[in-house]
Amino acid sequence: MRNFENWETQDLEITFGLNQVWDNKLITDWLSATATFSEFEIELIERIRIRILRNVEFWNEDELKLQSIASIIEMANFTSDAFKSFSQRPLSATINGIEIGGRVDFMLAKGRQKPIEPYFFIHEYKQETKRGSNDPKGQLLAELLVAQTRNENKFPLYGCYVLGRNWFFVILDGPEYVVSNAFNSSDEDIYKIIAILKQVCINIENLHLS
Repeated sequence: MRNFENWETQDLEITFGLNQVWDNKLITDWLSATATFSEFEIELIERIRIRILRNVEFWNEDELKLQSIASIIEMANFTSDAFKSFSQRPLSATINGIEIGGRVDFMLAKGRQKPIEPYFFIHEYKQETKRGSNDPKGQLLAELLVAQTRNENKFPLYGCYVLGRNWFFVILDGPEYVVSNAFNSSDEDIYKIIAILKQVCINIENLHLS
């Protein structure tokens, strides 16, 4: 089995015919999400934002998960009867005769005890100052491709990868994928990041109503 972390974007494009597009209505609609926040929520979000601003360049990967990503996810409030969150769960599929798999950092999926039908992924928790050979976009796309196969390509897959303070949002729809520009969680973009994450819940709920 070839692990998620061993895939790069170009490998996936060549092996599975994935193609990056630059103009996509799905991501335009997703990124246009808005949200309103109470004074209490704004106070919490500002506390998170300032913590990120002052510390993100020094955090290791575990600290980034705990101090930044987990806090932002909590503000997005991923709660629903249609799905639940899972972390460090195995996921695999055989695609064109190639077995791909590994452990997923974070996903929203249907299922109570274990993920059955995945919808949304967050990958990869990289600290800001680390410069390695791994391709976080490629790793996320590999996860989305596996989920697409397991879901029998019934709907687009949503995800994001995180590099320090920067969040990139991704959609895989059939063989086409699109990637957003970076959203900076240490400035006012943090409100937009949370709004976009909240929209994920709405999108998943709509799948169950359609």
